[in-house]
Amino acid sequence: MRLAVLADIHGNADALRAVLNDARQQGAEGLIVNGDVVNRGPDSVEALELLLNPPAAFPLGVQFTLGNHDDLLRLWQARSSNLPADWFTDPFWGATAWSAEQLERAGLLHTPADWPMSLTLQAPGFPDVLISHGTPTEYREGLSERTAPERVAELSDGGRYGILIGSHIHRQADAGFVLQGGQNVRVLNTGAVGAPADGDPRAGYLLLTLKTQGWQTGLRRVPYDRAGILRRFESSGLLGMGLSAQIFRDELITARSLYTPFWMWTETQQLPRTAATWAAFLHQHPAPILRPTVSEL
Repeated sequence: MRLAVLADIHGNADALRAVLNDARQQGAEGLIVNGDVVNRGPDSVEALELLLNPPAAFPLGVQFTLGNHDDLLRLWQARSSNLPADWFTDPFWGATAWSAEQLERAGLLHTPADWPMSLTLQAPGFPDVLISHGTPTEYREGLSERTAPERVAELSDGGRYGILIGSHIHRQADAGFVLQGGQNVRVLNTGAVGAPADGDPRAGYLLLTLKTQGWQTGLRRVPYDRAGILRRFESSGLLGMGLSAQIFRDELITARSLYTPFWMWTETQQLPRTAATWAAFLHQHPAPILRPTVSEL
């Protein structure tokens, strides 16, 4: 059995199609979509529809976990008290409002309501595999080689889970940990399909294969033409929805995290998020795209 684990599509249908095509060529029989199908890019509706109606080449179908952006758009449209009240009147959030409206018009806004926070894969004779966008209790907690060993031990439930698979941080990772009891735990991150933040613009995903000797994993990168989605930022109207849309487009161009460093800088400086502060940020941080991202996006 071979499964493709993909995440952080972020409204990029071109990158998604490239990954689905590559997964089919690699012999994947099913898909696990590990959160954040929507928001940021202009294709939230198209990306979700593609995954809800997968090609026949994947006879095992599709399973989903909930990502923070899948949840955010539902919370946004409901004007949830879980979000700061001033966000709803801040022009910076225009791109989020636009994406939520697109999904609601298509009748897809509440599709993620039943998606679980995590999935468990089991195979007789082998440790289980835990898959979550972040972790089973927090979808903004990224897993990578930087995860504390104590946290790996906690998430692995004393070795029950031999493989922990996360997403969310928009970069791929593959690291081995040894628990105090001697059990080996492997931590992997799928990287991002639609918005990589590691300087490599190719779409990333993970192949997970069950063989007689156990689970085998392989991180994949898939090239695709970004010209189409960059045009759709403009033709869809998304680019005119505020500064955040411009930053999302620039992240796609640079394959670097720009949004989160800017957000953290404005919070520290107690500044509004405007075109002027964005220009000031770029002036003070002239090469943010050259630094490796450690953000949780």
